[in-house]
Amino acid sequence: MKILVIGSGGREHAITWSLKKSSKVSKLYCAPGNAGIAQIAECVPIGVFEFDKLVAFAKEQSIDLVFVGPDDPLALGIVNAFEAAGIPAFGPNKAAAEIEGSKIFMKDLLKKYNIPTAKYETFTSFEQALAYLKQQEAPIVIKADGLAAGKGVTVAATLEEAEAALRSIMVEKVFGDAGNQVVIEEFLAGQEMSILAFVDGETVKPMVPAQDHKPIFDGDKGPNTGGMGTYTPLPHIDPAIVEDAIVNIIEPTAKAMVSEGRPFRGVLFAGLMITKDGPKTIEFNARMGDPETQVVLPRLKTDLLEIVLAAMNGTLAELDIEWDDEAAVCVVLASEGYPGSYPKGKLISGLADAEAKGALVFHAGTAEQDGNIVTNGGRVLGVVGRGASIAAAREHAYEAIKSIQFEGMQHRSDIAMKALV
Repeated sequence: MKILVIGSGGREHAITWSLKKSSKVSKLYCAPGNAGIAQIAECVPIGVFEFDKLVAFAKEQSIDLVFVGPDDPLALGIVNAFEAAGIPAFGPNKAAAEIEGSKIFMKDLLKKYNIPTAKYETFTSFEQALAYLKQQEAPIVIKADGLAAGKGVTVAATLEEAEAALRSIMVEKVFGDAGNQVVIEEFLAGQEMSILAFVDGETVKPMVPAQDHKPIFDGDKGPNTGGMGTYTPLPHIDPAIVEDAIVNIIEPTAKAMVSEGRPFRGVLFAGLMITKDGPKTIEFNARMGDPETQVVLPRLKTDLLEIVLAAMNGTLAELDIEWDDEAAVCVVLASEGYPGSYPKGKLISGLADAEAKGALVFHAGTAEQDGNIVTNGGRVLGVVGRGASIAAAREHAYEAIKSIQFEGMQHRSDIAMKALV
């Protein structure tokens, strides 16, 4: 089969890497891809929002299946565009992708179907939002309604910080139209947990759980990012809690989407908080997580393409999906200045040495320049160590990182430590 992967980040590198292992794949393309993906697939210089060009390319190359990686194109209806042209595409259509595209839609859905989540109010007026905020207590969470590259959420420690976040979203429009509406949400205390699931309507096949690290600095300090590292499994979290989340949050949400006439097909990502009252929903994403994908897919024993095809043809419920017992830890190497503005074009060295140490190095923001690999994004690389335990996998990841260098490189040094305390 000829497969086209859409996207250019670490998630798409991991997806492409996983698909390449399938005996059913005869040719892999990625649009637009990056310098790492280019080593295992043919990269096509078409942007993720150029739907007409992507559809035309898929027709020209007789693409059998499209796998959509990022959130924005899904929210804008890329799956609808491919399906209208008769090209099978794995991912939710525009109506179903609204579960990520609008936080207000997602919160209202959970409220309607009594699915556990934080208490919240929504606002279209800055003045009304501010008046409500002044009656609340900190810490409190401020969320832009629309997509904001994983940066539209502020967990404010003080009401002053919350007001500043509200002002930047609604008045200064730092996230553009994504900030036309906001959600003000109660702060949930506890540990975060991510569960991704292959979904086809009411059929839910959960993947192994993972835990992400959003803030830029050690100890969960500093502004939120798209994710600075992740790990799986979660030995410090009771399996009963994971099962609780699947049975009481993910499966009911899939059923709710069917009831709403928006059946979800693709990967549904639940961002959860384990509170004293059990798991509660922080967010849903309509695609694989980044960097969760980079640790989850290396543990997948079943052919990823077989799972995708089963979801596409209605046989997902009959498929047994197998997972490896080994642990995986991903540490993100980021550019200087991220998650704010950052330079590009910095020479990266030591990638082959890191891989020689047994690490998987997934490229997120890289490009090829005059035969060299250079930085081309905020999150540059995801270095994945694997081992029999979290401690072993973590040691392998950080040992491999010692080989990699680029000017201004930053990373957290405490990824997965929560599992070892």
